[in-house]
Amino acid sequence: MNRAEGASSLRAGALPVRPLFVAIVGLGSFLLFLVQPLVARIALPLLGGAPSVWNTAMVFYQAALLAGYAYAHALQRLPLRAQAGVHLAFLLAAALTLPLGLPTGRLPPPGEEARWLLLLLAGSIGPLFVAIAAQAPLMQAWFARSRDPEAREPWFLYAASNAGSLGGLLAYPFLFEPFTALPFQQGLWSALYLVLVALVGAAALALTRGGAAAAAAPRVRGTPIPVGRQIRWVLLAAVPSGLMISTTTHITTDIMAMPLLWVLPLSLYLLSFILVFGRHGARWFEAALLATPVLLLLFGAVALVSLEWAASLYGLASLFLLFAVAVALHGALAMSRPDVGGLTRFYLLLALGGVLGGLFAALLAPLLFDWVWEHPLLLLAAALLLPARPISPRLARLWAGRGLASRALRVLTPGATLALSFVLGTGFDPVEPAPWQVAAVAALVLVAVLAIGRPIMFSWAFAMLMLGVGGWQQLDISTIEGARTRSFFGIYTIQNVQSSRVRRLLHGTTLHGVQSLDPARARLPMSYYAPDSGVGRAMRAVPALFGPGARVGFVGLGAGTLACYAKPGQRWTAFEIDEAVVGLAVTSGAFTYVGDCKPDLRIILGDARLTLARQPPGSFDLLAVDAFSSDSVPLHLLTVEALRVYMQALAPDGLLLLHVSNRFLDLERVVAAAVAAEGLAARRLRYTPAKEDLANGLVYGSSDWVLVTRTEQRMAEAMAAARGGPNAAAEWEPLKTPEGIPPWTDGHASILRVLKPLPALF
Repeated sequence: MNRAEGASSLRAGALPVRPLFVAIVGLGSFLLFLVQPLVARIALPLLGGAPSVWNTAMVFYQAALLAGYAYAHALQRLPLRAQAGVHLAFLLAAALTLPLGLPTGRLPPPGEEARWLLLLLAGSIGPLFVAIAAQAPLMQAWFARSRDPEAREPWFLYAASNAGSLGGLLAYPFLFEPFTALPFQQGLWSALYLVLVALVGAAALALTRGGAAAAAAPRVRGTPIPVGRQIRWVLLAAVPSGLMISTTTHITTDIMAMPLLWVLPLSLYLLSFILVFGRHGARWFEAALLATPVLLLLFGAVALVSLEWAASLYGLASLFLLFAVAVALHGALAMSRPDVGGLTRFYLLLALGGVLGGLFAALLAPLLFDWVWEHPLLLLAAALLLPARPISPRLARLWAGRGLASRALRVLTPGATLALSFVLGTGFDPVEPAPWQVAAVAALVLVAVLAIGRPIMFSWAFAMLMLGVGGWQQLDISTIEGARTRSFFGIYTIQNVQSSRVRRLLHGTTLHGVQSLDPARARLPMSYYAPDSGVGRAMRAVPALFGPGARVGFVGLGAGTLACYAKPGQRWTAFEIDEAVVGLAVTSGAFTYVGDCKPDLRIILGDARLTLARQPPGSFDLLAVDAFSSDSVPLHLLTVEALRVYMQALAPDGLLLLHVSNRFLDLERVVAAAVAAEGLAARRLRYTPAKEDLANGLVYGSSDWVLVTRTEQRMAEAMAAARGGPNAAAEWEPLKTPEGIPPWTDGHASILRVLKPLPALF
């Protein structure tokens, strides 16, 4: 049959089959990946905006994808007419859960956040997600039974599926989130789902109408697939999936947990599928095989280095590395794909690998490791799986030869590189390395380059390089009891800095508190909370403004620093979402601010916005919001609705302090827009430590605080009482003009307009 005849035979009811199937697969994948950031965005206010919200949701999505693929694979045992009936019934049954949304119900107890979110997603959007997830493999299997000339090579539909997925991901942060509100997004998604159901019905009709041969055609059977090949498919799919989640953790921890940043790693992950399963997939695969070993050594080598100032650069480098690894490993999948008879099994195993990688990185790693060890481990797994070729045939023969030189090379190299790595790692300075350290790094890189094409030896040399430039130091920290704590909400590290005699609390790479180890200064608030910072001045003004029985609340316990502004007779309450932070600040003994200054501090666990909303109106005279998620404030704590919660919790003449320091976002303008929308008064204070304080060894950090009151008269009184000390250079100033930035709301918020210029990010 020629192509003209084939095209003619495809019209069973005047419906062209190929465009119809492309539309179904593309729309299904579009909806599948549009719903992911949309639903996770809805869930953010329920769980405090932590990056783990997205990562846990990703595990659910991958598990639901596996369920959808298993369902599509099982349907292949039925005739096409029966498949169509069962699938349309499933789609319609799932539609009964529309409109799209999440029940708010009871919030999870501490430590149960991940399980609670998984059950919440399964009970709300689970049926819809599984029904749509089945579209890509099922429609390809249906198309393979058609009379289309391309029926035996339906892989172009997989590329169309991933193109639809990428479109859905990018549409959310760049189109839906900036310009539409959540209710509109939910309604549109529901309407498009019904369109998808109609298209599936049309496809079933097109193939079965008039007794078409496809309707009764048996399942296309392929050649048996060896078990080893199937296991390799699972591994090739698992590593990029886990690496995508570990990369997401890094970039969202240091900026903000929101869809724009969630979709970057996932978009690159999907793009790799589009490229390797497309027409020029072999070329992309070959290019990735050449580039990935080099990028692993260049960018992966610093996976164990933790530097605050380099977080942005490493975040960008990790995205490049994720893309290269994904193209290489997914390319290996594409090059080893089976014939059309094994299509649904292939996709089922691919989905299984995705689930296993996601489970490891999102759920198991936080339980097994006290740091992000999953990221370098996944990079090592990628190096082992990478089917790279040796640089030259001569090198290949040298490593594989049976002569004395080859044997000595294989025996001596592991021990020599281990010794060199250990010596290098004991005192490696990533900022200003000594000349011998540079030479040692170069030697390890050279060994790794020469070992390209021998996966075990290359991976060993790569591991020694990672350990040498930061890994041994990280292992040393992990061996110190109590030095690290990991929870659903992040990784906390306690560091003693002997040069300045202070103890620091880090969340990711961001400083969250400092306390002096000098007993004479142990009660002195430091870092962002210095006496002349915005919050320090306001706290010191509390007795004058509210009398001896003032009621003070603060959001974000941190090291408990603010507790040392408490005076006798005052009633203080702290709101903290993470039970692990309470342990660090109160019970562990690592920091003594709370024990020394306010041992009767009332601590309320849970998301601050939700727990504050339960407090009686007018409960506080001063409320300070310092809810950092690494270097950012969770998005849902800066919306108009959040501001209303804060003001309701305050007395009529109360003061609200908002900490808006951020390396990446101009949060001052976000607050300015919300304050203007609510008709409130606001001023900001940008504090920079005085040279005299730094010279005296005081560890103060720059900070931006915004003061909010209900009236300008109260603002004037507050500013008069909250003046700085003799070393203070800055005073309260008006906020920046929002300049067309709409106030953030629970239904509509986007960071695109408040991103700082690119040079400021680095």
